Amino acid sequence: MAEQARAIRTRQTILSAAAKIFEEHGYQAATISQILSQAGVTKGALYFHFQSKEDLAQGVLAEQDQQFDVPSRASKVQEIVDAVMLHAHRLQTDPMVRAGVRLSMDQLAQGLDRSGPFIRWSEVGLELLRKAKAQGELLPHVVPSETADVIVGSFAGIQSMSQAICDYRDLVGRVSALMRHLLPSVVVPSVLASLDLSEIRGASVYAEATAAAQVREVAGALS
Repeated sequence: MAEQARAIRTRQTILSAAAKIFEEHGYQAATISQILSQAGVTKGALYFHFQSKEDLAQGVLAEQDQQFDVPSRASKVQEIVDAVMLHAHRLQTDPMVRAGVRLSMDQLAQGLDRSGPFIRWSEVGLELLRKAKAQGELLPHVVPSETADVIVGSFAGIQSMSQAICDYRDLVGRVSALMRHLLPSVVVPSVLASLDLSEIRGASVYAEATAAAQVREVAGALS
């Protein structure tokens, strides 16, 4: 058990180091030597967990959406908003998320499959939009698969703009504005009026999700 815990910590240390190097240098310029130096581990330890630089990058790409589950809401549109605003908050506060997004947007990353995060986010959005449509939350003309892709693509553009202009400092404001502009064309007015689209929504959902994760961790330790 202690050995397994140590292996998990080592893997996380390597991923955190890779995230920092990828964010600072981009995928193409980053080297295994830089990651080893940042992580403070042996080459053998790194290759035990990751077979290549591409494997490391895929680990960072996957890590950004592994740590938090958005709490379930009666309104599935609010749940979509919460997922988007939570991601915006984490982009401002979590180096692993920033590195994952940097990689996913890095058009110079030759040989790296960057489609995973976009596909996963579209799948999450599609599932929630289908539930929202079944509950009568969406306007009749809405096609969930189209709307899911529009939300993901629009968020990608907004975050890229914010990163270029001010290193994400205004991101939550920009994403709140995106939701206010996009949702009236998708959501029935009665539901729209009930949504919390405020700039502090992401931080609030983060605190709620963190508390829920801690409760689950304690429960798991006691069982």
